[in-house]
Amino acid sequence: MTAPIFPLSAVVGMDDLRLALVLNAVSPAIGGVLVRGEKGTAKSTAVRALAAVLPAVEVVSGCRFSCDPADIDPDCPDGPHDFAGPRESRPARLVELPVGASEDRLVGALDIERALAEGVKAYEPGLLAAAHRGLLYVDEVNLLGDHLVDLLLDAAALGMSYVEREGVSIRHRSRFLLVGTMNPEEGELRPQLLDRFGLTVEVAAPREVDARAEVVRRRLSFDADPTSFAAGFSAAESELASRILTARELLAQVALPDAVLRQIASVCASFEVDGLRADIVIARTAVAHRLGRAERGRWR
Repeated sequence: MTAPIFPLSAVVGMDDLRLALVLNAVSPAIGGVLVRGEKGTAKSTAVRALAAVLPAVEVVSGCRFSCDPADIDPDCPDGPHDFAGPRESRPARLVELPVGASEDRLVGALDIERALAEGVKAYEPGLLAAAHRGLLYVDEVNLLGDHLVDLLLDAAALGMSYVEREGVSIRHRSRFLLVGTMNPEEGELRPQLLDRFGLTVEVAAPREVDARAEVVRRRLSFDADPTSFAAGFSAAESELASRILTARELLAQVALPDAVLRQIASVCASFEVDGLRADIVIARTAVAHRLGRAERGRWR
């Protein structure tokens, strides 16, 4: 049985962080979240809690690459799949990328000897395959090695992961919600990777005495009895998960008025923002935020 995790609904304060995470859960096309803050500010706790309220995904049974039965990857290494074949529903995965991971751990390992001797593509999937249609979390993302950053950038930009060894190549879809956390005191993030995050949130420990006391109270309660503590927030978690699922289903039906698009363009132009990525991210964020405000008041 999986051990309970600290519920997202139980996180005290951190409104901007929770909002950014939920908006990306509604619309992963926003581009993920970079969380900046000092140690001990519940960055990792909030990110890991997000996975529990992500909608379940329907996958082709037995596929190691989480192929969507409604949109099967023609290049899936476990394919070809039958559109009418067996399928199953499972929770969205939270996959953590260690800072010291190897390239093979990230993109997967190809058995060249077997490929050449037997003519088969013997491939062991990596973390990018496991994270497909789920959440990829990188703690201390600013300390990630350059070789891993480059691979992560390619996957995030293309929604695809490639492995090439000795003329043998494998490719598969890898579309995920990217969340990174970092402590700025340990160094800044490479500009290329920073540009891949749709939203950035600055977090800090609360300065109000009551808020700090409540944080400690809830942490001690959770540590003493995780199951009972999580059960106390199960209704709030279920409601949030339901709202995220409903918002995802309505996302394609929402269109931003031209006046709003012009306002977004005006803001970005006034700040002399390079390129148009910021305009697109803000537009997608506005749509997801609008869905939250339309249903039961606001996201929380």
